[in-house]
Amino acid sequence: QLQLVESGGGLVQAGGSLRLSCVASGRTFSTFIMGWFRQSPGKEREFVAAIRWSGGSPYYADTVKGRFTISRDNTKDTVYLQMSSLKPEDTAIYYCAADRGIAITTIARSYDYWGQGTRVTVSS
Repeated sequence: QLQLVESGGGLVQAGGSLRLSCVASGRTFSTFIMGWFRQSPGKEREFVAAIRWSGGSPYYADTVKGRFTISRDNTKDTVYLQMSSLKPEDTAIYYCAADRGIAITTIARSYDYWGQGTRVTVSS
């Protein structure tokens, strides 16, 4: 089993920045795709960003492109989501996920492992 634990959420003013962390433990995941999703009440889980654990170009949702940056630190088994220029519409619970597939996908059901989520609230 692979366990994912997110942290770093909180309350931030619009225009501010926040960095989320996701620490993985358990099974190795050197070939995994790591992704970030978010979900607001009454809405479907929305893709945010993803990156291959082995490296390569990350992929971003259009809504966050240019503002968010996904990265990973193999030595710490950690993936990050650096969020800048935050907007009230970014308010959501953010989830870290891992996919055992080959290609990066934006479909939530394709991901095999999920963290518990960390709440991000952006005030105007």
